[in-house]
Amino acid sequence: MTSQEIRATFLQFFKDKKHSIVPSAPMVLKDDPTLMFVNSGMAPFKEYFLGNAQPKNTRIADSQKCLRVSGKHNDLEEVGYDTYHHTLFEMLGNWSFGDYFKKEAIAWAWELLVDVYKIDKNILYVTVFEGDEADGIPMDQEAYNFWKDLIPEDRILMGRKKDNFWEMGDQGPCGPCSEIHVDIRPEAEKAKIPGKELVNMDHPQVVEIWNLVFMQYNRKANGTLEALPNKHIDTGMGFERLCMVLQGVTSNYDTDVFTPIIREIETITNKKYQHTDVKSNSEQEKVNIAIRVISDHVRAVAFSIADGQLPSNTGAGYVIRRILRRAIRYSFTFLNQKEPFIYRLVDVLSKTMGLAFPELKSQRQLIENVVKEEEASFLRTLEQGLLLLDGVIKNTTGDTVSGEKAFELYDTYGFPIDLTALILSEQGLKLDEKGFNAHLEKQKNRSRAASEMTTADWTVLVDDAVQEFIGYDALEAKVKITRYRKVTSKKDGAMYQLVFNITPFYAEGGGQVGDKGYLEDANGNIIYILDTKKENNVTIHFVKDLPENMTHYFQAVVDAQQRYRTECNHTATHLLHQALREVLGPHVEQKGSAVHSKYLRFDFSHFSKLTTENIRDIEIFVNARITSKIPLQEQRNVPIDKALEEGALALFGEKYGDTVRMVRFGQSVELCGGTHVKNTGDIWFFKIISEGAVAAGIRRIEAITNDALKDYFIEINRAFIDMKSLLNTSKPIQAIQNLQEENNSLRKQVDTLLQDKAKHLKGHLEQALTTINGMQFLATTVDLDAAGIKDVCFELGNKYQNLFLVFGSENNGKAFLSCYISKELVASHGLHAGKIVKELGAHIQGGGGGQPFFATAGGKNPAGLNKALEAVKAFLPK
Repeated sequence: MTSQEIRATFLQFFKDKKHSIVPSAPMVLKDDPTLMFVNSGMAPFKEYFLGNAQPKNTRIADSQKCLRVSGKHNDLEEVGYDTYHHTLFEMLGNWSFGDYFKKEAIAWAWELLVDVYKIDKNILYVTVFEGDEADGIPMDQEAYNFWKDLIPEDRILMGRKKDNFWEMGDQGPCGPCSEIHVDIRPEAEKAKIPGKELVNMDHPQVVEIWNLVFMQYNRKANGTLEALPNKHIDTGMGFERLCMVLQGVTSNYDTDVFTPIIREIETITNKKYQHTDVKSNSEQEKVNIAIRVISDHVRAVAFSIADGQLPSNTGAGYVIRRILRRAIRYSFTFLNQKEPFIYRLVDVLSKTMGLAFPELKSQRQLIENVVKEEEASFLRTLEQGLLLLDGVIKNTTGDTVSGEKAFELYDTYGFPIDLTALILSEQGLKLDEKGFNAHLEKQKNRSRAASEMTTADWTVLVDDAVQEFIGYDALEAKVKITRYRKVTSKKDGAMYQLVFNITPFYAEGGGQVGDKGYLEDANGNIIYILDTKKENNVTIHFVKDLPENMTHYFQAVVDAQQRYRTECNHTATHLLHQALREVLGPHVEQKGSAVHSKYLRFDFSHFSKLTTENIRDIEIFVNARITSKIPLQEQRNVPIDKALEEGALALFGEKYGDTVRMVRFGQSVELCGGTHVKNTGDIWFFKIISEGAVAAGIRRIEAITNDALKDYFIEINRAFIDMKSLLNTSKPIQAIQNLQEENNSLRKQVDTLLQDKAKHLKGHLEQALTTINGMQFLATTVDLDAAGIKDVCFELGNKYQNLFLVFGSENNGKAFLSCYISKELVASHGLHAGKIVKELGAHIQGGGGGQPFFATAGGKNPAGLNKALEAVKAFLPK
């Protein structure tokens, strides 16, 4: 069976069992603060397990895209070294929300594997939870009894808590599970060691393929368990492993899920992937690992970008960048690829998986652009890092490079530690891994301390799980607090989260900021609501203090002014989106937004910088629709198919339900859950204040409307009046043009004089050079500006090798230092101009930094220049 047939067979099987087949949710989570990515098939359904929402169908099946590269479930460093772990993987799953339970889940799993997929039942093993005395949970005898009717009891194994008790986190729904394992070893090996001895022992051919989780408990913050009011089924079968079994191969990478990508890698790199009989740590095995890493990682990166998550330096974006950079460094080191090539694999991926996941086809060009730019950038980092590492090696005494130096390369320059270790071993040197890990742990501890948070259990006041949002129609309401809990973090200290039975407060989502406001009790006491967010389909209100008499009714009041300003900006993003598609073309798609009360930010796909004419046309387009006073036409609970038929724009990376809210302003029609003005005329006016690049093929516009724009115009007018007064004219434009012409003329004269001065000075400086330990050295004061000093440094650098220069200068009462070091000295002695001027800056009561080859520092104490120049010799290599 092909992978396409295997996936289709699974979904059809459960469709016949009256399951609703749903598409994969986006991997990037928007309203779950405990997860960056969907890391298991159940993550998109947490709100159902928690009882915060009711599914339309109590039986669901799907194939969910998952990513495991951070947190508790982290397989990243194993990927490539074995044949069955992945960063991105598909999880085939069937779900029951308070419907069927263990008996049906076990029977159907066996039926599908043995009767439909025709897997030999004699190579299957199952595990059952053995119980846990500490939690007071007995052995899962019920599951055992169901299994023994299907499989011999000697192939039913007892599993410990680590393997057979599934929990979504430290708190929340959990329960025992039964895993189904398959033994695909050759018969000769099976005769030597029984398969049951290798279950859960990380054997590459004795692997788990399906996990049946029986959700029946809730883990509280204090660690205790309580029974859930409804029992649920949560199963997950690894699609790639299932393909391996059904296609008769012994590696996931030998299935048709990966072979087209691997063939393309072989073609591009001229390296061959050898499937069998490869010796450990041989050159061929290193090539194999690299090819497996790349073929896995390109899938994770491509799907993430398609779902709206671009590589970046923070949060989920950093994780994606880290995955891609791992692939790049393996291609650089073991496949000898010095130019970008991974982006070329996206086309193959979109052809092989685009039928099941059409976002890969529609977003292919964007994915290629982003990956190519990331590759080029990191390859430059590797090139610079190799030069710096070469300097470290040459400056190392003994056979061990310090962990501090290695950590500096890793932390400051992004140079991978495993590549450092590899290069050192090739040079006959060792890495002080203990020292490196100590510095890394310090960094991690700082990061943990900054983000550490403790969350208490919910205290339930009213048993009302269903919460109603009325914020589209009202800005205040009489509410009851149904539950609350305390959260403590180093950043915000102690805060409380409140849930109401109904709420007019809009929770942060779809790029729109959460509402602020207050709660008022019957006595006029006020508790301020500082923010509103959504977690697993529940709107949570953040307060610093709890109100008295928690069981009373309160008047919940939204800050109307902030909401109105935010609505102006949100509606403006819709008009801006329409304008961009009209002015630039229909290829434009929204790639992110941030809607605040003071400004809006809009990211979109486009291949080039916007011209002045583009920006002018966009502003004219938006403002024409504002002055037209187009009324809001809003339709709630529209079937999503009907909304799309009517031309509504849906955003990639957003999770939509069966019914959606459709927002229309004239020809602008979008699926949107945010709040909007009743009429475009309320926006007053629209103004773009910046436009720039975010990533390859992604542009960003920032703009303002209404009150913020009024303040902007007032400030602009004030500046204009001041300018006329300063120029003493009623025609400031003409006056500025005259000044520019005069300034250009004077500048040319000054430049000529400075060039003559620098040329004359250069001759004196050459005569002043001294030779110290094979270096041309000079540290002195000069009467030049910063640009002139830099020119002199590089002119001398082009003429002399092994040059070490430090120049001091004074300008407008401030002191300046410039340091130039030839690349030969940087490489041979590990010198770094940026670090040197940083230390010298202390003498002039300032600081600075820069590149290893050239750096500057500034300070407020010119009197310290001589001491700084005297201190330079301490940095000369002995």
